[in-house]
Amino acid sequence: MTHHTLHIAGARLSDGSTTDLLVTDGIITETGTVSAPADARRIDADGLLALPGLVDLHTHLREPGAEQSETVLTGTRAAAAGGFTAVFAMANTSPVADTAGVVEQELELGARAGYATVQPIGAVTSGLAGERLAELGAMAASRARVRVFSDDGFCVSDPLLMRRALEYVKAFDGVIAQHAQEPRLTVGAQMNEGARSAELGLTGWPAVAEESIIARDVLLAEHVGSRLHVCHVSTAGSVEVIRWAKARGIPVTAEVTPHHLLLTDDLVAGYDARFKVNPPLRTDEDVTALRAALADGTIDIVATDHAPHPAESKQCEWDAAANGMVGLESALRVVHDAVVSSGQLGWTDVERVLSSEPARIGQLGGQGEPLVVGSRANIVLYDPEATSAFTTDSLRGRSANSPYLGRSLPGHVVTTIHNGRLTLHDGSLTPPEQVAEEGAYRG
Repeated sequence: MTHHTLHIAGARLSDGSTTDLLVTDGIITETGTVSAPADARRIDADGLLALPGLVDLHTHLREPGAEQSETVLTGTRAAAAGGFTAVFAMANTSPVADTAGVVEQELELGARAGYATVQPIGAVTSGLAGERLAELGAMAASRARVRVFSDDGFCVSDPLLMRRALEYVKAFDGVIAQHAQEPRLTVGAQMNEGARSAELGLTGWPAVAEESIIARDVLLAEHVGSRLHVCHVSTAGSVEVIRWAKARGIPVTAEVTPHHLLLTDDLVAGYDARFKVNPPLRTDEDVTALRAALADGTIDIVATDHAPHPAESKQCEWDAAANGMVGLESALRVVHDAVVSSGQLGWTDVERVLSSEPARIGQLGGQGEPLVVGSRANIVLYDPEATSAFTTDSLRGRSANSPYLGRSLPGHVVTTIHNGRLTLHDGSLTPPEQVAEEGAYRG
């Protein structure tokens, strides 16, 4: 039976108050103590935290072109399992999302899957080749209404091309999301450059390769008067550059990944390629600086950089292994572990960095909204008191390259509601055929 009305009973909000939520046809229609209709589906949320559905500004869904790693269906299924109701899909697909046709295809695949809203990100340069601008205006004017553009995986290293991109997107208030990596400083890089790389004999990825690009780009953004977003900030020096830029009033935002808030380059010593990522895991000092920067607002959001790979791309020698980690299913729990348990962030802060701010930066309406009457019902119910090991059973995507397997993490995502429809409840995902059946109900 399809329930168009949900009665969420006794949920705790991020401010500590308790409320019922009545959801009718995808919209929150009543809060407080509600009198639900007899045919409403009741969800007992006693002891559970209700947050606005999470929004990931940095997801790799791999489709089209690398369906052996992930598809839009399996990636959004992973998103629902992690409490995400919207993901921004990076452009490094095959073909690259550098035309209106490809971003509209991704939009349609997301609507068909239904587990989460999929908002395409357009490439900055054609084919991610860093030589000429992609069809930025056409993608912005398409049905996908692209507002975020990124060559993530590659840096837009040419300063003139970066300036032109910033100038172009200013016309429609777009944002360039930069993968800050000076390529000439990172040739053959295998891990963070430092004491550990010297000890292991691996070519280092120096912090200055990130920091120098961020410094250049914030100055370009100031010169042009256009919005810059810095992907996966990983060093203490980068934090200082961004803090300086914000103090000058430069329109820059920044993200940090869950893994850069928790894991360090000490983990590379075992040559387990699950810990190989770009930018690499850094030092304890960097992790400390990133946590503080997220707490004080220098870093605006947490984004997963969910990067699925098939087993053969990870179960091999370190230097041959692909960079990347899956992160959708674990993100909220890792943030809980890294910065909530320590008291650096409260649950209202978590709402901001994992929901409202990513939606705002990406200009995605209907997501990241407070849980009040009239808001679209994108909701995650989370048990903050639970603790369990993160295992392959926790993963709902196509790949298993998680750095957290076997690690005990706090919290448990109990229920995810996307546009008023249960996508995850008590560990069970809604079958795809029911998603199709309820397509009109998704709003």
